[in-house]
Amino acid sequence: MEENYSVILGPTASGKSSLAMDLAKEIDGEIISADSAQVYKYMDIGTAKPTSKEQSQIPHHIIDVIAPNEIFSVYDFQNLSQKVITEIKKRGNYPIVVGGTGLFVRALTEDFSLVEVPEDKEIRFKYQDIGQKKGNYYLHSLLKDKDEYAYKKLHPNDWRRVIRALEVYELTGKSIYQLQQKDEDIENKQINFYGLWMNRQRLYSRINARVDQMINDGLVEEVKTLLKLGFSKESNALKAIGYRQVIMYLDNQVDYNEMVRLIKRDTRRYAKRQLTWFRKMNNITWFDLDQRSITEVKTEILKQLQEKS
Repeated sequence: MEENYSVILGPTASGKSSLAMDLAKEIDGEIISADSAQVYKYMDIGTAKPTSKEQSQIPHHIIDVIAPNEIFSVYDFQNLSQKVITEIKKRGNYPIVVGGTGLFVRALTEDFSLVEVPEDKEIRFKYQDIGQKKGNYYLHSLLKDKDEYAYKKLHPNDWRRVIRALEVYELTGKSIYQLQQKDEDIENKQINFYGLWMNRQRLYSRINARVDQMINDGLVEEVKTLLKLGFSKESNALKAIGYRQVIMYLDNQVDYNEMVRLIKRDTRRYAKRQLTWFRKMNNITWFDLDQRSITEVKTEILKQLQEKS
């Protein structure tokens, strides 16, 4: 096949991982996870990682990359995923990216620039609060060890741009000014985008069922184990959906039923944000799972790929 790779998009619990597995078996495929939570070791249940059996059947990549107390930025993903795709193609196999995390997908598939780094209200409010409490000069000083170029270029009183530079660095691990420089040598890649969606009631029902299954599979024990291993409750990894609500339960901030309710609610909200993000992307062939089965979608995708080969 001449295509560089395919990308399977969809909200959590939509069936994209199952579809990717079915496709990979048909076309000598290898799967690349574009999920910002699956990069963490020891976090299996709450991130819905493919099982050991599934990983033995089809090679999976960018799973279990770092410890929960480490940072894996969008640019870490971009660099690693590009290397993995090259290696897969050298083996004569076909890369299938499964996402997940919209920012990861766009960083891989597009000429990623500053304007495409979305605002993060939580990060922005954090730095606004620091500025209000400690002043513009202290806020500006935080740039020195993160983005030295922005530190030298921006005046401390230009606090809006200072906050944006800090925000972009925290999201991407890159200088705001590095991102503004277009890479003229980026290869024009031919990528096939396929998206899954279904009616909201059905999706939410699947999400609720998945959360119940995670709880039954031992999510609470998984979080207890992470804490016993010494990973901080404040680490980015343990703030992921599912993990932070279990920590609230273990800290007696909520009872068991409220913990489950919050996980389901926040997962539904996340799925809604995922769909909003993906719908802004171009060139996606969408499949309505209210009208077609996963098997029918797989058959149609295989047909399209064959026609393009």
